[in-house]
Amino acid sequence: MNFEIDKAIEVLERTPRVVRAMLDRLSDEWTSGGTETDWAPFDIVGHLIHGESTDWIPRAKIILDQGGNVTFVPFDRLAQFDHSKGKTLAVLLDEFDEARRESLKTLRSWNLTDGQLKLKGMHPELGEVNLSQLLSTWVVHDLTHIRQISTFMANKYSEAVGPWTEYLSILA
Repeated sequence: MNFEIDKAIEVLERTPRVVRAMLDRLSDEWTSGGTETDWAPFDIVGHLIHGESTDWIPRAKIILDQGGNVTFVPFDRLAQFDHSKGKTLAVLLDEFDEARRESLKTLRSWNLTDGQLKLKGMHPELGEVNLSQLLSTWVVHDLTHIRQISTFMANKYSEAVGPWTEYLSILA
């Protein structure tokens, strides 16, 4: 499937609703208890919020501006641990919903052309990337974290399912 902005937005606008449907009002046993290497759903929502403020739209602006320095600021993959301290999951879900709404408002306002989607920026680790790749990655990033939420939650019952483990690929 080739990148199309409208198709990307179909997924991006649904992610906050999907995440909320999966997590809202669940007990902490399902949503917390992660570590810096095995994030809980609570941590993942914080990470998604951080991405809205420092990754997708800010990096797209760097590409679109085509100023003297098109190198992205490195992304802090663990910033959510400080940002989310003292907050509830309900607050984070609201923050994510609002941040994503604003990001998509900005994205839609640009009315991007095929030429703009080919503009390039410089990722600090990956090198040259174009806007289309950045926006495609945003979609896949969302889907990756939805899978990560599901996997974390499924693992809560990894022992409880007994012999059915072999039939449950999410536990593999």
